[in-house]
Amino acid sequence: MTALGPVAWPPGPIRTRRLVLRQPEARDRAAFIELLASSEVHTYLGGARPRDELEREMPEVPERWPGSFVVCLDGAMIGQILLRRAAEHRRPAAAGKVDLGYLFLPRSWGNGYAAEACAAALDWLDGALPGEPVVLATQSANIRSMRLAAKLGFTEVERFRAWDAEQWLGLRPPVTPTE
Repeated sequence: MTALGPVAWPPGPIRTRRLVLRQPEARDRAAFIELLASSEVHTYLGGARPRDELEREMPEVPERWPGSFVVCLDGAMIGQILLRRAAEHRRPAAAGKVDLGYLFLPRSWGNGYAAEACAAALDWLDGALPGEPVVLATQSANIRSMRLAAKLGFTEVERFRAWDAEQWLGLRPPVTPTE
């Protein structure tokens, strides 16, 4: 995965009705470790990383790069949105397109935060890189992620097998700017 390309970064904080999307800061380190060490979060992502390994390897300020948003609720990090260009992808239909990824802490699940944050990030992308198609891959067994993909306007391109499970690849067509 590579950066998005020529976009002004970082944007000012993106505010929704309940959330703020912003670049990572030093105060987010503990939440990043919790997110990456959570077996619940990584049920469909190949498993969590060991907490002690994350404690050793996580920089004091989590990596900042175009397309990486921290999602905050009431000032506290609850998740991360990732928008990255898939330079080479395991599926030809996704190569070169922007790939949407997201991780949220289990305590925030079931409140619509992922939908709200992903929609805000996609709106930002539509303004920053008009006309970009976006892909999203998830395990087809991940019912919540499948529902979110449909809600965000992704439609199935294909299903394939990877990591001993059926995967789903969806595409959100480019949004054309209105005049």
